[in-house]
Amino acid sequence: MDKDSKIYVAGHRGLVGSAIVKKMKARGYTNVITRRSDELDLRIQSEVACFLQSERLDYVILAAGRVGGIMANIEYPAEFLYDNIMIQTNIIHQSYLVSVKKVLILGSSCIYPRECPQPMKEEYLLDGKLEPTNEGYALSKIVALKQGEYYKKQYGFNVISVMPCNLYGYNDSFDPKHSHVLSATVKKVVDAIDEGREEIVMWGSGVARREFMNIEDMADSCLFMLEHYEGETFINIGTGEDISIKELVEEIARIAGYTGRIVWDTTKPDGMLRKCLDVSKMRAMGVKAKIPLSQGIEEMISYYKKIKAE
Repeated sequence: MDKDSKIYVAGHRGLVGSAIVKKMKARGYTNVITRRSDELDLRIQSEVACFLQSERLDYVILAAGRVGGIMANIEYPAEFLYDNIMIQTNIIHQSYLVSVKKVLILGSSCIYPRECPQPMKEEYLLDGKLEPTNEGYALSKIVALKQGEYYKKQYGFNVISVMPCNLYGYNDSFDPKHSHVLSATVKKVVDAIDEGREEIVMWGSGVARREFMNIEDMADSCLFMLEHYEGETFINIGTGEDISIKELVEEIARIAGYTGRIVWDTTKPDGMLRKCLDVSKMRAMGVKAKIPLSQGIEEMISYYKKIKAE
């Protein structure tokens, strides 16, 4: 990519999109295009078509979509499915029609089967049933990556998809209903310290295992793939290392200085018991995460305290 290439980042105010825009500007890209959702509704085909026809873009990064934690996925599966499929389909198809040079699609590790062998290799996709608690969201992401593969195969259109592990970092959500486990736990622990509470209650049993990657590493990986990856199928992006939710909560409590009790509400679901990506293809390309989880947690605690103070 040239530094003056016209690049549209869909979802620039979200966790992934904002990190990518920041990285691109820091690297000297001078023509990064963004639109707020009230300026451009990506669910509406006519709006997307008009935008792409008028802008004549070189590259598109699709980081937009409806996202949320386990509670939101359970309560709103129809919205997670519909909104994401409409956004993805419109972006991919209309980008093809106006001959965008390359499209990068952001997916999710939840595309893999609930009983998937670990670590999860790209070829394990569609080998079993999905995790029920986020099936709607997972299905939408599978549709996007398959649409990209089909458009490349049938039309020769340059679409690539990356599947990240659980992400966290600057611009993360701390909303109890929509946040993911790491940011939600940081909020719960810091609030408990501030309020002098001697007990916090966590969902599930704590045995489920997750892989976490800092958004800074994710943004670096995405830009590398946009510049260098031309594969026929999607590629996993992550650290290749996982941790139990119990260990994660205890580590957050330790770093924050919380000494109260941690109670596990086993009436609530754990979700998929393990999600750890096989990142051998990513590493073979020379891409590797740099930020240790403990450092990332410390930064997230400081970040939340700053937001809370403001």
